[in-house]
Amino acid sequence: MSRIGKQAVALPSGVDVQIDGQAVTVQGPLGALSQSFHRDMSISRDNGTVVVTRPSDSGEHKALHGLTRSLINNMVIGVSAGFEKNLQLVGVGYRAAQSGKGVTLSVMLSHQVTVEPPPGITVEVQGTTRIRVRGIDKQAVGQIAAEIRKVRPPNIFTGKGIRYADEVVHIKPGKSGRRV
Repeated sequence: MSRIGKQAVALPSGVDVQIDGQAVTVQGPLGALSQSFHRDMSISRDNGTVVVTRPSDSGEHKALHGLTRSLINNMVIGVSAGFEKNLQLVGVGYRAAQSGKGVTLSVMLSHQVTVEPPPGITVEVQGTTRIRVRGIDKQAVGQIAAEIRKVRPPNIFTGKGIRYADEVVHIKPGKSGRRV
């Protein structure tokens, strides 16, 4: 059995799950998320937990089993605690500024780049070099953070660019570092 799929999803207080066939709706203090899952997966609710079962041990069902459980768990965590990604701008003249709900990036390009988040996602600028992306949908938070990072990813020779706060950039020595 799948190590991830066989674990039950515990429901914290204040979180309600409604299962209608293959559609699962999770409501909590931060909002509500809804998603439909593969027709072969069986989703049930047992006294404060959500359990996902699969019909057979085929490779496809094993993969869907763990995936379905992980997606439901992410929905429960999202509506109860939320998700957050932190980005950092490294480099002289690299700045971020709040512009309405979005963020305007000045990262040594010929123009400024504005990134607008979708509804349900908030982007906050802390100082001029830190950006925080928050929301209840894990996939949407990661997507917006990746789009911001994609504007100017870290340079492997200088380290300058937009990176995740916990990202380690290994700097290459370049041509002069190869000579001994």
